Formats: sequence, C-alpha cells, structure tokens
Amino acid sequence: MPKETGRKLIAQNKKARHDYHVEDTFEAGLVLMGTEVKSLRQGRASLVDGFAEVDRGEVWLLQVHIPQYAQGTWTNHEARRRRKLLLNRVEIDRIERKLSDKGVTLVPLSLYFKDGRAKVEIAVARGKKAYDKRNTIRERDAMNEARNEVGRKLKGL
Repeated sequence: MPKETGRKLIAQNKKARHDYHVEDTFEAGLVLMGTEVKSLRQGRASLVDGFAEVDRGEVWLLQVHIPQYAQGTWTNHEARRRRKLLLNRVEIDRIERKLSDKGVTLVPLSLYFKDGRAKVEIAVARGKKAYDKRNTIRERDAMNEARNEVGRKLKGL
C-alpha cells in the first residue's frame, strides 16, 4: 500500500483569524486514539470552541470536537476530551514565555493530515477589540472592491 503524502485539511478555524491577531504559529502532532483517527479520516472535526494550554511543561488541546466513530464499539472515544500536543521542549518554552503576557491565548487554526499523521496548527494570539474587527472587515471589503474593479477594467479592454 503506497504511503500517503502531502497535506489533507480536515478542519479550519476561520473564526480564530477574525477574533484574534495571530502573533506566532506552531505545528504540533496529536496523541489520538484509534477511533479518533478513523473519525478524522472521514473529515469530521470542529475547532470552533477549541483552545490550548500549557500544564506542567506539556501542551494540551481542549474543547476540540472530534465526533465518535460510527462503527466504533465500547472502545470509542469521548468527543471533547483533552488531547496532548507533541512539541519540542524549545517550542513549549517559547509558547510559555509568550503566554505570560496579558491578553494572549493559544488557539488552534487548522487540523490536517501531513504525510499520514494528524497535525494541528496552533497560534499564539492576542484578542481583537470590536473596532479592530470592523477595520479588518473594512480593509477586506476595500481589497475585494479594488480587485473587482481591476477585473472589470481588464474585461473592458
């Protein structure tokens, strides 16, 4: 059987980029049970309420919803259990230093398979204020309008 290569996206947390200023990102492995992997291979997961924390030198992913595997038996997993993230000691220390600042949190951005292994992209992020969110929307709309205008001009030529 050929080995899986490349990156296959499972879930993305678009709300995180809307609600937070992303300062730094990290790629971490996940410690999963067999039924969790099978559920992820079906493309079923939600990062919406998820966050991560550093506890006694280890990083944990919390509130990420991976639904139970339909064909699972008594070995099935709990949908919102704590999952350990696999990071280097240097990365964990860097995350801990950044989290010591006020208003900074650790949020998951995406969940994917990379070369057959489940990975999560986590970010050290600072919460946005309401006016920051409005400015982001205003800038995005201005960029879309400019792109559309250029497209209309090119069609007219």
